[in-house]
Amino acid sequence: MELKHLFQASAIATALVLAGCGGDINISEGDIDNSTTTNIDNSGNGGSTGGDTGGDTGGDTDTAPGEASSFLSTQVSAALGTDVEVRTLSGTLDASDADDQGNITLTNDTVWALEGPVFIGGDNADSVTLVIEEGAIVFGRSGDDYLVISRGSDIEAVGTAAEPIIFTSYADVTGDEVGAGQWGGIVILGNAPSNKCPVTGDCALQVEGVEEGAVFGGTDSSDSSGVLKYVVVKYAGYEIAPDNELNGVTFGGVGSGTEVDYLQVHANADDGVEFFGGSVNVKHLVLTSNQDDSVDWDNGFVGKLQYVYIQHDRADGDANRGIEADNDGSTPDITPQSNPMISNMTIIGNNFDGDDDSEGVYLREGTGAQIYNMVITGTDGMGECLEVENSTESQANLTDGTITISSSVMACNNGENFKSDAGAVDLEDWFLNTQTGNSVSEAISLNNDGSPTSDSPLLGAGTDASAVDGFFDATDFIGAIGTDDWRQGWAFGFGGGTVGVVASESGCPAGTTTIASVDGDTTTCEINGRITSDLTLTEGNMYALSGAVFVGGDNTDSATLTIEPGVTVYGASGNDYLVISRGSKIDAQGTAEKPISFTSADDIVSDSGAAGQWGGMVILGNAPSNKCPATGDCALQVEGVQEGAVFGGTNTEDNSGTLRYVRVMHGGYEIAPDNELNGITFGGVGSGTTVEYVQVHKNADDGVEFFGGNVDVKHLVLTDIQDDSIDWDNGFMGRMQYVLVRQATDNSDANRGIEADNDGSTPDITPQSNPTISNLTIIGNTFDGDDDSEGVYLREGTGAQLSNVIITGPAGMGECFEVENVAESQANLADGTITFTNSVIACENGENFKNDDGAVDLSDWFQNTMTGNAVVATQADVVNGVFSATDAVTPKDWTGDTFFDNAGFVGAVSADNDWTAGWTVGLE
Repeated sequence: MELKHLFQASAIATALVLAGCGGDINISEGDIDNSTTTNIDNSGNGGSTGGDTGGDTGGDTDTAPGEASSFLSTQVSAALGTDVEVRTLSGTLDASDADDQGNITLTNDTVWALEGPVFIGGDNADSVTLVIEEGAIVFGRSGDDYLVISRGSDIEAVGTAAEPIIFTSYADVTGDEVGAGQWGGIVILGNAPSNKCPVTGDCALQVEGVEEGAVFGGTDSSDSSGVLKYVVVKYAGYEIAPDNELNGVTFGGVGSGTEVDYLQVHANADDGVEFFGGSVNVKHLVLTSNQDDSVDWDNGFVGKLQYVYIQHDRADGDANRGIEADNDGSTPDITPQSNPMISNMTIIGNNFDGDDDSEGVYLREGTGAQIYNMVITGTDGMGECLEVENSTESQANLTDGTITISSSVMACNNGENFKSDAGAVDLEDWFLNTQTGNSVSEAISLNNDGSPTSDSPLLGAGTDASAVDGFFDATDFIGAIGTDDWRQGWAFGFGGGTVGVVASESGCPAGTTTIASVDGDTTTCEINGRITSDLTLTEGNMYALSGAVFVGGDNTDSATLTIEPGVTVYGASGNDYLVISRGSKIDAQGTAEKPISFTSADDIVSDSGAAGQWGGMVILGNAPSNKCPATGDCALQVEGVQEGAVFGGTNTEDNSGTLRYVRVMHGGYEIAPDNELNGITFGGVGSGTTVEYVQVHKNADDGVEFFGGNVDVKHLVLTDIQDDSIDWDNGFMGRMQYVLVRQATDNSDANRGIEADNDGSTPDITPQSNPTISNLTIIGNTFDGDDDSEGVYLREGTGAQLSNVIITGPAGMGECFEVENVAESQANLADGTITFTNSVIACENGENFKNDDGAVDLSDWFQNTMTGNAVVATQADVVNGVFSATDAVTPKDWTGDTFFDNAGFVGAVSADNDWTAGWTVGLE
């Protein structure tokens, strides 16, 4: 063997498995010599190139499993951006295919394709071990492609957090449209007991979803079927017939000698995992977007599970139960009885309402369950969260200790935490009063990704399940995730579990996943998790945000998100939002002819966009905030975003990128009072950032909010905003020119054009909020609710330098200019910290100014202390539509200023220079 061949194979393997960031498999050919392919030994140590790829093999014998496929190799190589061999596996692989140690090894320098059912070993005969190296990819192309580990054989699939093993679909590997049901799944069969086994004689139970002869069951509860560790299974599941389906991973009579740790099943067309009897134990299980039950057990399953995270599809797609559990339908009290132990489980439901609904836990057909430290939550459209079948056996289990739930929380927002039939045990009373340590809550403080916030009541509220059974780790929290998020880096949607496609068949760029077209025509690419390398969203596609999408880590793993002109990015719920982390950048440069749009799925699908249909955009920087500590590092948690999204620092010139010709529509989401997502949130964003020609339209909270920082903005349009159009606080010192605020013309929800603060607890703290704004138009409406339509309210010690401003509105509008009656704010009126010049107020409500008794008379201050101002009678005197239409005042002269233009008019927009034309919405 020549050394150059060994180096070649090793380099390819390294390129395949190293993803740069946990679990992303990116192949970079670099300087590898691909002129010759040589087979390396198949001893399980890696490095086998797997047979003849078409070159001169020099007579070497092909000892790798399966057969080389030139067609699949060509397709996958094109997708992954380098030459890689694909080998197909089919039929039964047994001792005749194994090496001297009885191993059949799938190396990580080859991509492996399942062709039809692939059986490892015979039934307790010709047994072998299937070894799968860390970082390996295995795919199927149809529901008929699945892997079966027969009784007596083993699977040794041991990935790592950085290099998980990925089982997925051909579409995922080639970058085509992915979805549930694109291949079969994994079936593991063992010799552990099932209550379907005959009382005497051998047990051989046919497993569902698999061809005849795939059997399980026996008497060895400690049977070992091998190891699954750091394994991701995506886009599988297949229904042969009703109640005869392939799950993501099926465990049939699998014993406790089997190790399952760090396993994910994502987007499966049937159940995520199903246990048919057996006693296998599982830790660190992630089940996301599965279309039927996430966990299903029956027929005497008595295993143990700890750290189980279940989340139904964020886009409210198909889902059923977090747990659906049975003992036996025909004989509910048969033994051995299903009675697993579970600790530390999170179930998050969605709004899916079809033939089956998104629900929590349903225990039926005589099953028992011992559950500790569980939390169930979900949206208000979710179905019942805990139900026990109203049958004699199941109801008896509630009273005799066969079913117990302790140290757990029901936090469903649907008004149906519990479902009990008339005459059945009252589950709410049982849960709260018969069981111990349980509660019902509406405020469990979970982040967008399901992890608890630092102040979550789930932390420290759990019971130590290790005191009950030695399998469990000692914990003191409720739910699957504590302060250490064990999902990160390897699981799909949490920074890992992706195939590094560089040239997708669909046209979706590397780093995104092709999903079903949102409009039935345009290629649609999904973005999720954390982006840690530069990514460009190319024109011609639409892009779906799935959950909280972060660009970069906090001043680490920094990346630039580039968005080409004309691109549309959308979210489907308030949980979908974009965060540009400190140290990273967004480069979104549209044009007037091709603006970049951020909007909701409803807006795209049915042209029914409305406020609050997705989250929004958050940009975080290293510029100062007066909330930063006097010494040491500054890391301030931004509102509306999961913990760890922080901002602040000392760099006033920090650069977070460019927003130019960008529209943000139909966003905004309230996590809790005073903790909301705005259209665009700027947290500590510096003056090196470019923001111009930006619109926020129909947002459910503020249009834009500035938390400290000193970013400058030109040409800003804020329309139909349901709370404050502009909000600033905590030392914001930026500049703005040409700002149009127009509240909804149908007089629907609105609050202030500007609501501005320095700091509520220390109003005179420095650096003091004191932005400079010129050429601002605020047009109010008649909304009168808990909050009213108003003009400008300066409070909590903020300063402001205002000029060339028009504030106007109809008779039903609230006050048009107000300064809070506190010592600091009132002093700002006298010492020049607040100035207001060359401006006109024309509110028809008789309340141009509002000031308390004893406070500065704002009407006198505006008209006599300040210079160049006027008060006129009607809206028509100052604007024509949104265009400035007044000569009542002379515009401020900005000659010599490097930021502000000499506009020649007051207000935001003139008919002679309509900079809003062609790219904005809602101004027609």
